[in-house]
Amino acid sequence: MKRFKKSMIAGAVIVGITALTACGGSDTSSTDVENWEEWKGKITIWDGPRWEDENENKFHWMEEKVAEFEEKYPDVEVELIQQPWAELGDSLSVAIAGKNWPDIAPIDISGGTISLNHIEDGVIENTDDLYTDEEWADFLPNAVEAYEHDGHIYGVPNSISVQTLLLNLDLFEEKGVEPPVDGKWTYDEFIEKMEALTGDGVYGFSTYIMPGYYEAWPFLFMDGGYPLSDDLSEYTFDSPEAISGLQKLLDLKFDYEVAPAEMGSNDVGGTFQSFANLAQRTVAVQPWATWAINSLQTEEYDMNFMVAEYPTGDTGEPVTIGGVGGYVMFNQGEDEAKKKMVGEFLKHVSSTDEQYVTAQNYGTFPARISAADMDPFADNPGMAAAQELTEQVVPVPRHPEWARIDEAIQGHLQLAANGEKTAQEALEDARTQVESIMD
Repeated sequence: MKRFKKSMIAGAVIVGITALTACGGSDTSSTDVENWEEWKGKITIWDGPRWEDENENKFHWMEEKVAEFEEKYPDVEVELIQQPWAELGDSLSVAIAGKNWPDIAPIDISGGTISLNHIEDGVIENTDDLYTDEEWADFLPNAVEAYEHDGHIYGVPNSISVQTLLLNLDLFEEKGVEPPVDGKWTYDEFIEKMEALTGDGVYGFSTYIMPGYYEAWPFLFMDGGYPLSDDLSEYTFDSPEAISGLQKLLDLKFDYEVAPAEMGSNDVGGTFQSFANLAQRTVAVQPWATWAINSLQTEEYDMNFMVAEYPTGDTGEPVTIGGVGGYVMFNQGEDEAKKKMVGEFLKHVSSTDEQYVTAQNYGTFPARISAADMDPFADNPGMAAAQELTEQVVPVPRHPEWARIDEAIQGHLQLAANGEKTAQEALEDARTQVESIMD
């Protein structure tokens, strides 16, 4: 799966970056880059809410990091602007249009990718020199690749999300079915177990399909399919590999009949309740993001479950999908000393210790290998098992119009899941819409 091992995207970054002026530039002192630690001025950081403290403050972690940094550099003021995640993208667009962007902003892990538009417009700084090669090697390769463009790194990844298969072990035991050893199985082994689980009002598998959600997509990837070409210039989801993967998903419902009629609908809540609700539990296996692991461990659901990989297809390699959260640095103009100071703050909030703390409290997985090695989920076997899947994560494409492309593709996938189109028709019919968006 070469595409998943290296996804650097060709393109030219617009020159003339130094002509742009970062937010707060007039509030800085003139300092030689060699003496960057003596720089005086204000750094502005935007961040979204994270986990709450005893006072229900979801910005306490970043506030603590700001206080620590200001104590270390007393001539530096760090202004924290709180941003709701849902409004972050629009707020950044407005700020960029007015050339009043922050120095640092987060990448939302739920949709998690850098903006190629921002890079090509010269708005985001590259961070190649923020760490040494040895230090960059401490980051998961797929996490770094999610922040790469045209041979450069833009930002610092600090967390990864994954989609996993969750298995109701009580239903496995009730049906006399052995769960997959170490959570690994081929597609054929998966089918065999789903058939054994199905019957008496219980189905082996189900999921939902709707724009912005990707629980079903690893099935489309399992034979080597991917939505767009490596350079994002061509639609490729109608390749034989992608069609084969979608067919494997559809066969669960229409051929093997191990999935209910509702599979492929956009009923997220109903899908989860059929798996988790104590009064239902009519589905033995479903794919979910890791929030579901924590939910299943609560008193409301209290499920005996395990985490498993998606089954392997023709490539022989397991694959999942997820987001890569982190931070990006916005253009600093010609103030190299300030750029060094802003970079120092990025490193401050992206250290091994901070990624460990974030993993423990925020339910995401570290992008740094050293943080994962600290075993942040030692007391949570479900999350520990899911963390093992982070190396399999393939991010969604970074096309500037991905939201529209995704909506077009998902609509055709829903029609296929409803039996209104074949796998080939769905993915071939999506081409016209996607190409009109990309042109």
